[in-house]
Amino acid sequence: MAEQDPRTRAIRIQAERTPHKEHAVPVYLTSSFVFDDAEEMRAAFADEIERPIYSRFSNPNVEEFVERLCALEGAEAGYATASGMAAVFATFAGLCSSGDEILSCRSVFGATHTLLTKILPRFGIGHAYADLEDLDSWAAKVTKKTKLIYVETPTNPAADVVDLEWLGKFAKERGLILVVDNCFATPSITRPLEFGAHLSLHSATKYIDGQGRVLGGIVVGDEKLIGDIYTFCRSTGPALSPFSAWILSRSLETLDIRMQRHSENALAIARFLETRKDLSEVRYPLLPSHPRYEVAKKQMKWGGGVVAFKVEGGLKRGQGFLDAIRMCSLTANLGDSRSIVSHPASTTHAKMTEEERVAVGITPGLVRVSAGLEAVEDIIADLEQALDRSR
Repeated sequence: MAEQDPRTRAIRIQAERTPHKEHAVPVYLTSSFVFDDAEEMRAAFADEIERPIYSRFSNPNVEEFVERLCALEGAEAGYATASGMAAVFATFAGLCSSGDEILSCRSVFGATHTLLTKILPRFGIGHAYADLEDLDSWAAKVTKKTKLIYVETPTNPAADVVDLEWLGKFAKERGLILVVDNCFATPSITRPLEFGAHLSLHSATKYIDGQGRVLGGIVVGDEKLIGDIYTFCRSTGPALSPFSAWILSRSLETLDIRMQRHSENALAIARFLETRKDLSEVRYPLLPSHPRYEVAKKQMKWGGGVVAFKVEGGLKRGQGFLDAIRMCSLTANLGDSRSIVSHPASTTHAKMTEEERVAVGITPGLVRVSAGLEAVEDIIADLEQALDRSR
């Protein structure tokens, strides 16, 4: 029999059935697991046999979720955490030591920026930012202390695109670990490991869940690197709950068809927004006007569900637009089945200085739209009326 498509494996992989022969996997809501005898218990703690010990270490629901995402990403191993930021921190802390540096694209999520600039320096881990617009400048940012490269693509919130083929070669030539935050694209759209990334990371809270129900994070990729991250997490405890893992594992079964619909809706929204004369810029990876449109076409199956645009009138107009929204949700999330609009400068990226925000394209008038699964005509109608009423 031919090898199964990763999308099939992500649906058919499941935890071992119990004697009840259930079709849907049960939720293993237990803190610990019992042993038949003292020798089995000793062997388990000595890592001589693989079996559940304690849900901070592993759990059948969590293992199933990890195996399914590994199939989709083409990864050797993975580890799931309680949130996306827990996965980011565990990756940095598990792989870096005092004196190491992280080279990151300048455009990153606000909490990741805080982690790089305020928290990790307390442990002697430094960072340098590089600009996506100037790839020739990246080499000068690499020092003897540089340990890993971290990027988002598409970036949050301005929907910039990183050239993963170029970056994979860059990291390999310099012997650096390449970590890609694949949250916005998901493996349905981009598989970073195929371009030379060592690890692919997600806030599973977003598209992997897809309905705004649970928090979760996961990092997958090279088995040895995952082992180092696991060692850190086993003792520090950012474990994903079995219930959340059960939800996320079920959600992976529909990820591919959801991402196609999110992408179709987002592209239609982006095309509509480009017709508006009161917007100074519209950013969506598969719009020909996107500065890295050709790169996006090369590495993305679809364009994803996030559209960013800038309204004329700055902060006042941006907040007025949100106040005029009637159907879409105003909430600190994305990747939901329900469309969401947000104002990054006053919310998710408010902790950055104005200079830092402007450097990555987060102007006072920037609005981010996470296209949901509603009829696209209804989403566009809500955006249109809000734009008209806020002028």
